[in-house]
Amino acid sequence: MLMFAVEWDAAIALLLAAFLDYLIGDPWGWPHPVRVMGWAIAHYTNFVKHHLPDKRQRRIAGIFLGLGLIGSSAFVGWFLVESATWIHPLFGTLIAAIMLASCFAGRSLRAATEDVLVPLRQGDLATARTKLSYYVGRDTHNLSESEILRALLETIAENTTDGATAPLFYAIVGALIPGVGSVPFALAYKAASTLDSMVGYRTKPLAELGWFSAQLEDRLTWLPCRLTVLAIALFSGKPRRVWQLCCRDAPQDPSPNSGWSECAYAAALGVQLGGTNTYNGIVKEKPRLGESDRAISLEEITRSLFLMRACLLLGLLFFLACWLSMAILAPSEG
Repeated sequence: MLMFAVEWDAAIALLLAAFLDYLIGDPWGWPHPVRVMGWAIAHYTNFVKHHLPDKRQRRIAGIFLGLGLIGSSAFVGWFLVESATWIHPLFGTLIAAIMLASCFAGRSLRAATEDVLVPLRQGDLATARTKLSYYVGRDTHNLSESEILRALLETIAENTTDGATAPLFYAIVGALIPGVGSVPFALAYKAASTLDSMVGYRTKPLAELGWFSAQLEDRLTWLPCRLTVLAIALFSGKPRRVWQLCCRDAPQDPSPNSGWSECAYAAALGVQLGGTNTYNGIVKEKPRLGESDRAISLEEITRSLFLMRACLLLGLLFFLACWLSMAILAPSEG
């Protein structure tokens, strides 16, 4: 008996979701699971700040927050898809596709990049800095054009894993498990990622509350990140060089994942990432990743977006191959 099987509705939902994300992305103003997660995290965080002053209590509250949001997100996703399927199977597939598309940020990342590039191409640095501030945590008001481009490339590199390939990875895992489907797994990962971005800080007052979510997200992202690095190395045409630079430089980054993703992009494009950034007026030095064979230009930004799409396409092709092979082998199992 096959250990895994891909149900046709789960496969169609996943492929349709990838198409919707590529074509439409997240329409402005539409309800989005991440907004609901963010609302829940913000209210829970305020409660903990005001009612749980003890560090041990906050650490325990952090465990409840992480497990509660991840588990409830997976359950709500499963329940909505099952309810829609009960009404009609095609309706269930459509709902699953829409919810999955909200977990993939490929189109949103491209749109955010273009939002900054438009004024930059026109030489309007002031507007480009303002636009960039919507998407990055660093101070942008004094950035030069080269620093804006570096910030863009680092954002693309980090979010390729967190926002695109890791959700796709867990959606594929869910699709391979009969009776589960992609939505619960993708939403669970999205919840972990949202928790990490909102409370996974090492500074007070969020250090005690967010420790569990930060460590869990690191572990959930570890494998998808390494697979993304391998895919980037493959598409770069110089896989050994990319892997060598990643092994040399990525461990210097305090994050077990973002350093690998950023270094893979830097090595593939022949540029260097990292350096001096300012956050709320505080200057921080990030490890240098890759070697500066060339300056970061608009061409490298375009190539980085191509690499992101190529990684997503490779993941979908892998899933499609699994689906078709299982469909072919299934009759012989009976």
